[in-house]
Amino acid sequence: MSKKAIFYVCFFAALFILFYIALTKIIPGYGDVKLPVLSYVQPFSFTNQDGKTITEKDVAGKVYVTEYFFTTCKGICPKMNRNMKDIFQAYKTDTGFLILSHTVDPETDSVARMKHYADSLGADSKTWFFLTGPKQNLYNAARVSYLLDDPKNNNSDINSQFIHTQFFALVDKSGRVRKIYDGLKKDELAELKKDIDYLLKEKVDNSRSANMLYKPNVGQ
Repeated sequence: MSKKAIFYVCFFAALFILFYIALTKIIPGYGDVKLPVLSYVQPFSFTNQDGKTITEKDVAGKVYVTEYFFTTCKGICPKMNRNMKDIFQAYKTDTGFLILSHTVDPETDSVARMKHYADSLGADSKTWFFLTGPKQNLYNAARVSYLLDDPKNNNSDINSQFIHTQFFALVDKSGRVRKIYDGLKKDELAELKKDIDYLLKEKVDNSRSANMLYKPNVGQ
């Protein structure tokens, strides 16, 4: 290839890059890789560490991360919640962000026990909810809403079930699950923060339904 041809290739490549950069500045969101919608969070009602009932209405319009753990766990849960505490520290002053930590062992994890656990992490109950409630409802939310366990497991006896997962789900302002992350991996936690920032800037999608009822997930 001649020097002249190389010059023109480089020139037009640079021109294309500059044009692309200009478009990203002029058109909001241009060039962004949008996170897909994986599922819709279904209506729920649980009790937080202060004994307050928390429903989908309390998280409406908020970006939040959710997880499942149990207070007596000696394995992955302590590390998961240390990592979640880092997320909490990074966004604790942002009124548009929340964390929902659900127990998988509600028979043990009473409101008082969840309060003690939350306090040990320095969690603020206004922005980091530690939730307990009926086991059936907790597990159904993990599987149907947040996709943190196989929904087919709902078909077995609830008394013999036990969810143990290190995954976090990221939910947008419109109550849609956008991505799942491994709560034990540093690279995925860094990606989670990046995606939280993205969703905090994203506008609420009001197309779910006119009467604010949540859409059922596929397969329900």
